[in-house]
Amino acid sequence: MTTPSLGDPAPIVRPYTRTGGRTRSSLDLPIEALITTTAPSSAADRYSHPDHREIAILCQDVRSVAEVAALLGVPLGVARVLIADMARLGLVTVHNSAPPGGGAPDLALLERVLSGLRRL
Repeated sequence: MTTPSLGDPAPIVRPYTRTGGRTRSSLDLPIEALITTTAPSSAADRYSHPDHREIAILCQDVRSVAEVAALLGVPLGVARVLIADMARLGLVTVHNSAPPGGGAPDLALLERVLSGLRRL
């Protein structure tokens, strides 16, 4: 293993440079929200930001916001800002995991899930 010399350029890009200095996303994106790409990632001209293409490739399969952050190797806040930008541009779809009506999940559904888990 070699150690980097003082003359080597740092391979680190600061998170705030990836988001233009923004620390908050324009959407409320819970970490479990699911993201999918709306169009083929091969349409490179659709992606004005370098990270957008990477996210589009990752989200060809359904991914959570937390997965996108981990796979990109960026803080969660950075992933949220980038995904919100992409959603605003129509490049990704955000599938909110909140139950309809914003209330608690259906009790009957939870009981069926619990019953299924007990049978395992």
